[in-house]
Amino acid sequence: MKYLGFIIRALLLMTLFNCVGLWALGGSALLKGLGIAALAVHLGAFLALPQIHSKKEKLSPRLKRLSDGAYTLGIGRLLLWLEVPAIAALAAFGGLTVVRNIVNAVIAYLLLLLLNTAGVIRLAVSSKQIKLPHYLLLMFTWYIPVVNSLVLRKFHRLARTEYRVELAKDDLNDMRAENRICQTKYPILMVHGIFFRDWQYFNYWGRIPKELVKNGATVFYGCQQSANTIECSAREIAAQIKTIIEQTGAPKLNIIAHSKGGLDSRYAISRLGMDKYVASLTTINTPHRGCAWVDDILGKIPQGIAAAIDRRYNVLFSKLGDKDPHFLLGVNELTAASCERFNAETPDMPGVFYQSVMSRMSSPKAAGFPLNFGYHLGKKFDKGGNDGLVGVNSALYWEGSSMLPDTRHRGISHGDMIDLMRENIEDFDVREFYVELVKKLKERGL
Repeated sequence: MKYLGFIIRALLLMTLFNCVGLWALGGSALLKGLGIAALAVHLGAFLALPQIHSKKEKLSPRLKRLSDGAYTLGIGRLLLWLEVPAIAALAAFGGLTVVRNIVNAVIAYLLLLLLNTAGVIRLAVSSKQIKLPHYLLLMFTWYIPVVNSLVLRKFHRLARTEYRVELAKDDLNDMRAENRICQTKYPILMVHGIFFRDWQYFNYWGRIPKELVKNGATVFYGCQQSANTIECSAREIAAQIKTIIEQTGAPKLNIIAHSKGGLDSRYAISRLGMDKYVASLTTINTPHRGCAWVDDILGKIPQGIAAAIDRRYNVLFSKLGDKDPHFLLGVNELTAASCERFNAETPDMPGVFYQSVMSRMSSPKAAGFPLNFGYHLGKKFDKGGNDGLVGVNSALYWEGSSMLPDTRHRGISHGDMIDLMRENIEDFDVREFYVELVKKLKERGL
């Protein structure tokens, strides 16, 4: 029934699009005029409100717009293919003048452009899976027959898949809402890695914290600077831990740390006395044994170039909020030799539950620069694979550590583990991964 309504609407719109040609086929002028007026009103109403075919009561505004856009674009794409034979048939068998055929084709093209543009605009304000490169591709191909239809097909598929994924996610969260499966005994502190900050308007952890909160978690952030020594970052994290303990009254907290944030957190726990406030530490793709290819790169870059990069980075991130960033100091502590010394001086503390998690890329297509570049460099040093920055053997540190299963075609990159690109990856739901991780902490009584 749903598809029948879709086809009927497409045929009605196609009739309007070819009204100039159909007018000449005869019949009552009054009836034709009324019919065209009714179809024009129908088109206007459809563009204003496409009449969602989903009747789900709790559909969010974003998902409504997403469904609207996909539905509108679906009809627009269908008409792109139907209009060509329709215009050709009118020209061949309608007995129309050349001028009328041209006017009919131009009006049909303009209305098609209007319809598909409306669909794309709705997706632009609702879809998180249609990225900037897709829009740039459409910008340069919208006027090319066949190619434009294929590009719109990509838009349509991405939107429909996103709609289904997000709808299923909402349903799942609704079903388990009462269970509060992420409501751990202690609050969660999420600690970012190097070269990023905890910005208010761009969450380092993507959609993950919101998903945890929906399922009962209490989430805080490390708020350390983007790049500095492990000791400096650890002191900032330690100060944040004390602040959270004071604010919440909780005796301890659970730390989930990504990349270098795992080393910073270990320092705070073992060497700054934070073990009495930390119930668990989970490191995500952390280079516990260093990044061998970083050693290689640092050994080849001339000191003058390295110093110039250091100055530019420090100036930029000082303007973005860091009090005293040090790019090179942060990078130098990720070498294998530095991490070996760090591990010897930073023992695990009794009473703290430690675990590490790691993923790996199976193709450079899993990430953009610089991770795709790092993937190739890392293959030379870690035969177990890497995530574009960290090798598997470096990240799997404690007994019982978890290696995520490989996904088809691409694998899971360093950035994927924090939902950096907000991408729905086939075979890997990053939000659900963290929900399960926190759920297991709760089951441990943490």
